[in-house]
Amino acid sequence: MAQRLVSVWQPFFLGSESPEAALDAARELEELGYSRLWFSAGFGDDVPQRYRELLDGTKRIGVAPGIVSIWHAAPAEAAAYTRDAVRAHPGRFLLGLGTSHAVIVEGDGAAYRKPYSKMVAYLDALDAAGLPAEQRILAALGPRMLELSRDRAAGAHPYFVPAEHTAEARTALGPDRLLSPEVAVVVDADPATARATARQYTSGYLSLPNYTNNLRRFGWTDDDFADGGSDSLVDALIPWGTPEQVAAGIEKHYQAGADEVAIQVLNGGDATSFPATAFRDLAAILL
Repeated sequence: MAQRLVSVWQPFFLGSESPEAALDAARELEELGYSRLWFSAGFGDDVPQRYRELLDGTKRIGVAPGIVSIWHAAPAEAAAYTRDAVRAHPGRFLLGLGTSHAVIVEGDGAAYRKPYSKMVAYLDALDAAGLPAEQRILAALGPRMLELSRDRAAGAHPYFVPAEHTAEARTALGPDRLLSPEVAVVVDADPATARATARQYTSGYLSLPNYTNNLRRFGWTDDDFADGGSDSLVDALIPWGTPEQVAAGIEKHYQAGADEVAIQVLNGGDATSFPATAFRDLAAILL
């Protein structure tokens, strides 16, 4: 690993109705020493301008979509957006791409077929538009997508994975590609309330085959996926506890080979407020 980066993954940055509030949070995270802001681009036809607003209003911190859906935003538009962002802020914007999920894509009226082939075609179009591989990263879970991340992108941005997946991803990527898993956490030392908060998050993701099929490869079963997840699965996916205990859970991903961990602090599904205290407490330990 060339360096160890601590980043933030937070839906607030898109969910906040106030650009000023989003920018205030970004500036504080930059001053605390976080490396990058990750948040979903949503499922519209365009890459949201919020990424540029945050880049324009800060000095050093990176910004990345986690992710732009390849079924929604056209490759020519994603390439043009990235070129403009990189030109204005060299080295600070990274285009995160992913295949999304059948229930979302088909709910928008498209056919979700051959997502791997769709990603290959999308990358071909980005190549044709002149977008270098090092300016894009792929949301990768399975072996084929991890290999594609190694061969045709800067690396991989896995989401909703245990540390065992991070270790597998590092082996697949080799030593020279960026590995930046998202890790959701709950800063709460009470087991009952911490796991309850975690299950508000896990219950939705455990209904998506992309994630459950990936977890099955590590020995988890349908019994673990029921009712928002077994205690053992929740504990493996979501570090919770005091800031020190959460930091220890995040450390497992670094030890498994992550270059960067994108921390998502869970706050009951509220995308309109920012959990500033938790990020301040974690910064004091991790940064």
